[in-house]
Amino acid sequence: MQSNRSQSTSRRSGPLAGLKVIDLTHVMAGPTCTLMLADMGADVIKIEKWPNGDDTRHSVPPKIGDEAASFLMMNRNKRGIVLDLKTDGGKQVLRRLIADADVLVENFAPGAMERLGFGYEALHAEFPALIYCSLSGFGRTGPYKHRRGFDLVAQAMSGIMSFTGERPDGPPVKCGPPLSDITAGLLASMGILAAYTHRLKTGEGQWVETSLYEAALVQTYWQSTIALAAGTAPRAMGSAHPLNAPYQAFEASDGWLVVGGANKKHWLLMLEALGASELAADPRFVTGADRMANLKELEAVLSERFRTRSRAHWLAALDEKGVPCGPVHDMLEALSDPQTLAREMVIEVEHSKLGPVKTIGLPIKFSETPGKVLSGAPVYGEHTSEVLAEHGFDQSRIEALEKEGAIVLASGRREERVA
Repeated sequence: MQSNRSQSTSRRSGPLAGLKVIDLTHVMAGPTCTLMLADMGADVIKIEKWPNGDDTRHSVPPKIGDEAASFLMMNRNKRGIVLDLKTDGGKQVLRRLIADADVLVENFAPGAMERLGFGYEALHAEFPALIYCSLSGFGRTGPYKHRRGFDLVAQAMSGIMSFTGERPDGPPVKCGPPLSDITAGLLASMGILAAYTHRLKTGEGQWVETSLYEAALVQTYWQSTIALAAGTAPRAMGSAHPLNAPYQAFEASDGWLVVGGANKKHWLLMLEALGASELAADPRFVTGADRMANLKELEAVLSERFRTRSRAHWLAALDEKGVPCGPVHDMLEALSDPQTLAREMVIEVEHSKLGPVKTIGLPIKFSETPGKVLSGAPVYGEHTSEVLAEHGFDQSRIEALEKEGAIVLASGRREERVA
């Protein structure tokens, strides 16, 4: 099998080139994890279910051509195959893929992998070097281990929705991005790499797992600090910081900006930029603790000053003084910002059907082993024949598996991929 692995990963670049990952995940948290690994060079084989594939294929609009934009974003740089794991043939294919893999990642409902015969204990006994990663709503232990989870539920139960919003007496508000999904994916990829380091030393695989709930909780470090130390549950403060001030958004005459004048140095420099140095001696605002105790008064005084000039004026004045600041962008502005483009955080990748498609770039830069986005997200079943051929299935066996309903081949691509 080793020669097949070398053939399939020879085009990969990045620090994880040569690592083979079986991706049994769907929607957001799991695909975030495997996306990070793929962008760093791993050969990620995404296994989609029959008949409908990953749920994000149906998260529309928007579409690009006939493909869901959400699926394209989360699954670029991966090879895609379709298996029906309820069939004997589908299970046979998965087992052969696992035999040649370094990592398996799954986010099935609790107990589903065990029922299919691919639970951790069974696979660890047969493949002791395999790193097996599970993502779930609440984790594999504890009173909620059997509960399903979504980002909305994790944000609510972690406390995040209780301190997000404009005012302390307002309704609970969810953060715009799916924080727990994305964070869980990042934590899972970090856990896999730690387990891989351990395996390089010992040859031993292990079970890595995290959950949306834990991922949401780790986003609450500052609010948890207050709750654990003071016995007080923090409430919504708009864009303000629970421990430092001023550290929030202000409205200029023509738009919004944010300013980080939280420590003494930046506070005094901010006052110079605003032409309000007299506030340095105001007893309400001398120390950070004073400013937090009188936050409403501070907001009112600064807001009045910021509204007198344009956003561009204040950003230039603050930047000249070295005060951390920035405009409040919408997504189109953020994605076209010169710094975004300079850091290659918006790139084009070639899709097999759609041609060039814009996507988010790799947020980690390596001086010696740079990662790269090489390919667009797979169409449904695009690489089924290719991957099976690499793992020893000949043409007649592939045709038999298709007839059984164990696999799906992308229309018109079977002969091209097997050849």
